[in-house]
Amino acid sequence: MMKIVSIAVSHKKGTVKHCIETAELMENHGIKGDAHAGDWHRQLSFLAAESIEKASSEDFKLNFGDFAENIATTGIDWKNEPVGKIFRLGETALVEITQIGKECHQKCAIFYRTGDCIMPKEGVFAKILKGGFIRVGDRIEPAGL
Repeated sequence: MMKIVSIAVSHKKGTVKHCIETAELMENHGIKGDAHAGDWHRQLSFLAAESIEKASSEDFKLNFGDFAENIATTGIDWKNEPVGKIFRLGETALVEITQIGKECHQKCAIFYRTGDCIMPKEGVFAKILKGGFIRVGDRIEPAGL
């Protein structure tokens, strides 16, 4: 089963996000109160919890939000989902994948601490087609529109 295991936001770009239990997804904007929200194609970011776990080590434990991802999930390999695919989050929210990976213009804190960052290769970005409230534990399902 595909589900949300973490929701994270930040009030400033370029910082680690902090985890919250619920969030409001605003249509064509992003998570209410998140610095990355806006009228663009990267309103929401996803990263597989399995990827975060693989990047962790005994010497360096990574937490949800460390990669500045908005939503960490289990049961889905985001980097292999096609651009344009639509997913339902929770009861009502709909999101469309718009970009897989990204170019990092500046090295992040994770890169300097571990020598690598998985977000440029495994992070996925989406725009919000229909808003709604989401919470940790909500299911994620493909939406055939």
